[in-house]
Amino acid sequence: MAEIRLTFKEMCARFDVTPRTLRYYEYIELLQPERDGRSRFYSTRECARMTLIMRGRKFGIKLEEIRQWLKIYENEGTKVQMSAFVEMADHQLVELEEQAEQLSDAIKELRTLREETVEKIA
Repeated sequence: MAEIRLTFKEMCARFDVTPRTLRYYEYIELLQPERDGRSRFYSTRECARMTLIMRGRKFGIKLEEIRQWLKIYENEGTKVQMSAFVEMADHQLVELEEQAEQLSDAIKELRTLREETVEKIA
């Protein structure tokens, strides 16, 4: 696989994030681009990390959890990281299922309230 070297603007465009978001991810040490003066360049490694960050955010995983999870790979390797992912995913699945139940209840309650209001209007 050829080594990628994206500029700051290219990275923002590829992952559809704002410059502020990308700078923040660097600030909290999720990403460490190569620097050449004021320019930043993102390697294949940084693109892979950004893919994982975006996937984690899609599932509602907190940035600090993602940061710690990425650090596991650096310190302990793939197998430990995968085990940590399974644990993190299990926790997030419980959270998402609870949110889905709360949304379902809110939808039912709103429909009932709407129907009662329509009946009062008629």
